[in-house]
Amino acid sequence: MAQVLPAERDLRRVIGDGETIPDGEVEGLSEEDLLELHRWLVLLRTYDDRSVVYHRQGRIGTYAIFWGHEAMQAGSVYALEREDWIFPSYRESAIGLLRGMPAATVLSWWRGHPAGWWNPKDWNVASICVPVATHVPHAAGLAWGKKLRGETTCAIAYFGDGATSEGSFHEGANFAAVMRAPVVLFCNNNQWAISTPLSAQTAAETLADKAVGYGIPGVRVDGGDVLAVFEATRDAVARARAGEGPTLIEAVTYRAAPHATADDPRAYIDLERVEEERQRECLGRYEAYLRRLGLLSDEAAEAIRSEAADLMRAGIAAAEAEPPADPSLLFSHAFADPPASFESDLAELRRVLGG
Repeated sequence: MAQVLPAERDLRRVIGDGETIPDGEVEGLSEEDLLELHRWLVLLRTYDDRSVVYHRQGRIGTYAIFWGHEAMQAGSVYALEREDWIFPSYRESAIGLLRGMPAATVLSWWRGHPAGWWNPKDWNVASICVPVATHVPHAAGLAWGKKLRGETTCAIAYFGDGATSEGSFHEGANFAAVMRAPVVLFCNNNQWAISTPLSAQTAAETLADKAVGYGIPGVRVDGGDVLAVFEATRDAVARARAGEGPTLIEAVTYRAAPHATADDPRAYIDLERVEEERQRECLGRYEAYLRRLGLLSDEAAEAIRSEAADLMRAGIAAAEAEPPADPSLLFSHAFADPPASFESDLAELRRVLGG
């Protein structure tokens, strides 16, 4: 069970540091579960690393980096059932990989290719939400609808700390609380809303405190501790399935990478703090934990990294093998009654594109 650290405002943590802070354990997780969580973390880290390179080579546009956020994504998804629904923000763009979504599909989304338009019902993963917090009411609405149908499905919505300053977050949280919707509101608090620090966007002592206003529990967890995240999410999901309504989880970490590839954080971020945080990032912490348990060898770790690298290479090749998209798709679903100018606009676009 997670240790609660009062000095850190009740921050839950399971993984120790191998020295002064002892390791805990999570009831119900087998050795196979622990190793599968490691595979998920490596998969996400490899996707993110390769996507940054992919961007620098000019093969995708602006990319939202999630380096260091993998424990929040893997730990929380592992606490869900396959029928549960995931509502990602742009920071969780690759979370569908944990449901078996092909890497090529997510890469195609970043390339702006229609091959990246997946059917949410195929994976129970909603479309990636780029507008900040607008998917929180969507998650609450789907969860409420499932409840009305007598289903046990739970939904989870991911958003950053900046989203808690948006009206859509408050509307979604309030609606979910009033309707006792089975939804988990998962805030990845990396303490930066692009270049705005947490202290400049809220007067609340913690983001979990915001849950009080809606009459729901607010839980704080170490966002770099995959096991603590899993346990907190599992508790929240169990509460939701029992008809007790939503839970707000504040997963606390520190953004040790740029907000996105278009961002230069050196203008506003504490570079010494970034280096400190990079030294204790979530994948390295978890690998050290597994080694202390005697569950992970150098050979096994290398095999997992190789598997993830092969998956990414195959995904990149598949994404780039897609034929060019038909430009008419830009116009097809814009208006129910398209203006007459669309015909000439499309003709001009085809001329510019050379076909």
